Amino acid sequence: MASPGGANSGVAQRSSTWQDKLEEHCQNRRIPLPSYNVLSDRRGKRTAWSCTVNVGGQNIPARYWYDGQYVNTAKEDAAEAALKKLVGNGSTAQGPSNGLSQQGRVLGWGR
Repeated sequence: MASPGGANSGVAQRSSTWQDKLEEHCQNRRIPLPSYNVLSDRRGKRTAWSCTVNVGGQNIPARYWYDGQYVNTAKEDAAEAALKKLVGNGSTAQGPSNGLSQQGRVLGWGR
């Protein structure tokens, strides 16, 4: 009989993210792990957030700016852009299944 406090009880399984995929790519290629830099830009009464990721000596920006509650989505966006740049056209990089792709993106705030 399984105990109620088993390894998976009440804990949602974490799906793979772009950040995870980028880190795995770096480990497989034996290059330093990515570092993220979160950016903010005051726009009127609101603040927009974005991110850059430094990987393999390249500083790669996220494609969009986001509302503050979606800062992690900005990091996901930057990780996705970096991974697609590192592997070419991105055809081998399958996206995560966690619904973070453009959640919280502020329309009109693209780069």
